[in-house]
Amino acid sequence: MRGRPQVARHVDHNAQASTVASAGSVKIERMFSAVSMSDTSTAALLTILRRKLVPATQLAEAAEDHGNPVELLQRLAEPDELFPAEPAAMALESVGGSLDAYTAREHTSYQARVLDEHLEIGAEVLNDLVFRPLLRGTDLKLEKKVVLEEINTVDDTPDDLVFELHNAQMWGDHPYGYSILGTRESVSALTEKDLRALHDRAYHPENVVVVATGNVEHEEFIATLERTGWSALKNGGTTRPACADAVPMPPTFQHFPREGAQTHIVFGGPALPHSDERRYAMSLIGMAMGGGMSSRLFQRIREELGLAYSVYSFQSFHAETGTHGVYVGTAPETAAKAAEAIREELGLLAEKSLTEEELTAGKNQLKGQITLALESVTSRMYRAAGVELYDEEFRSLDEVLRLIEEIDARTVAALCSEYFDPSKQTVLSLGPRPAFEG
Repeated sequence: MRGRPQVARHVDHNAQASTVASAGSVKIERMFSAVSMSDTSTAALLTILRRKLVPATQLAEAAEDHGNPVELLQRLAEPDELFPAEPAAMALESVGGSLDAYTAREHTSYQARVLDEHLEIGAEVLNDLVFRPLLRGTDLKLEKKVVLEEINTVDDTPDDLVFELHNAQMWGDHPYGYSILGTRESVSALTEKDLRALHDRAYHPENVVVVATGNVEHEEFIATLERTGWSALKNGGTTRPACADAVPMPPTFQHFPREGAQTHIVFGGPALPHSDERRYAMSLIGMAMGGGMSSRLFQRIREELGLAYSVYSFQSFHAETGTHGVYVGTAPETAAKAAEAIREELGLLAEKSLTEEELTAGKNQLKGQITLALESVTSRMYRAAGVELYDEEFRSLDEVLRLIEEIDARTVAALCSEYFDPSKQTVLSLGPRPAFEG
């Protein structure tokens, strides 16, 4: 991954804070890999495993091995020492809190949400859950069945499956093309020994970011982590995974025949990495293209032609690269017409960019969405976590809004030409009839 210097990964209460910034009533202070943001009457804790630094996770797996052990490890984690008689979720729910977890392309997340008075309980649960899980073989046998059922759910949900197939088509043998859930074969083959080996190798303080948002002062947050054993954890050494650069496959068209009431179509290609400030302009273009009822695609495909109920654009920004594209679900007999209309709109965008009116409206829409999202404690928590996850400096809301306002027509036109040209898109359709005939 990126060759930037890494900050220390161990919580040290006596260390000097590395970054302090404020935005209105919100204050964020980063001390090594403990990040806090104080602002409301509730508290949310987040523990994120930096998968990009961990061997044998999705970004370093061989195709035949992507189980996914990280997904199963996250699901199987139950506290060992502090709460041996009850599930972790019950320990939090008994005080009105909640526990959640997920696995993404580049990180795994464990999240607790509690009242501020129960911050210590949340910190205890997450510490034990992440660093001292039971990982019982009997639980693994049951959870593998659950994951296999989730794979079945994706297979039975064509508007999910089409994205899995598109990722595989676009990224080839690179792990970005793998399913996060894994395959039936790889999940079935995973053993308790595999999970324990992964945990021993990967789950160490230097690989973890701990975030708190809500009614919590940073000094008390650090003290809470110390009282609950976080500062006593020993580093385990970080091994950089061997992973090839994310180079997309040449653009192609692929159709997967399948019975159903619709043909599902994805146009897509590579995009900017998270570190590129032009991602705000990329997001603005995506919204103008397919981000709402006023977007070009909604107006053309749904309102003018009546070809689809669901049509939208999407973007994801990763550490090394990104993805963007368009999705539409339409009747098999109108699949070719819908695909051709999308290709025409992409061509028009690549050639002529956005109008001055669309650029102004897009800035307002993007600024409004970002501002409204910060009303959520969870959204603020992930925003704070991104500071460490992507090795970036924290920006106040005012600074982000200024960057959006400074987006100019030349930058937008260059991005439209480089990334939205229809000839540069990998196109995949899933359904009774293909997106393009012949």
